[in-house]
Amino acid sequence: MTNVMKVFGIGLMSLILVSFLCSCSSKTGTTPGEGIGVPLEQVEKGQAQAGEGSEIQEGVIGSEGIREPGADNAVSEGRTSAPFLPVYFDFDRYSIRPDMRDRMEKNAQVMLDHPDIKIEIQGNCDERGTNEYNLALGEKRAKAAKDYLVMMGVSPDRISIVSLGEERPLDPGHNESAWAKNRRDDFIIYR
Repeated sequence: MTNVMKVFGIGLMSLILVSFLCSCSSKTGTTPGEGIGVPLEQVEKGQAQAGEGSEIQEGVIGSEGIREPGADNAVSEGRTSAPFLPVYFDFDRYSIRPDMRDRMEKNAQVMLDHPDIKIEIQGNCDERGTNEYNLALGEKRAKAAKDYLVMMGVSPDRISIVSLGEERPLDPGHNESAWAKNRRDDFIIYR
């Protein structure tokens, strides 16, 4: 009787796993690799929309350290705190693109030059795919950026990660240009 229960349990778990994998692969839109060469023009300027009671602060790093929120140019691009730069990703990918490595190296240098700051890397996705899939993909994107910074010599305890999935798009459009802006990691300074 217990063997029958084990077989039934394994079969049920297999069915759930197959259902999950099939739902993840039903993404629509461009094929992986399309959309390379995203224009890096500055996207909508704005303040980071941190939740109530959050310690995340926008600021600019100057010679004196972090200036208070509201300083000129507090956001470099998207929701990323200046002087950090966001990094963009290809569709359904979480590896750092070759054309984003310079940005990652600049971000690492800022961290190395200012050992007193901490950042949160926010992984973002475009609207295609399920919420669950995009939350997992956003986390992988944020982790990839953290791993890159750690590889460059930044202490991992200065970096936290969070996935926002598709929940906070910069561009509400439903085309490749909008999706390309929304597939990114933002680097937010916090204390």
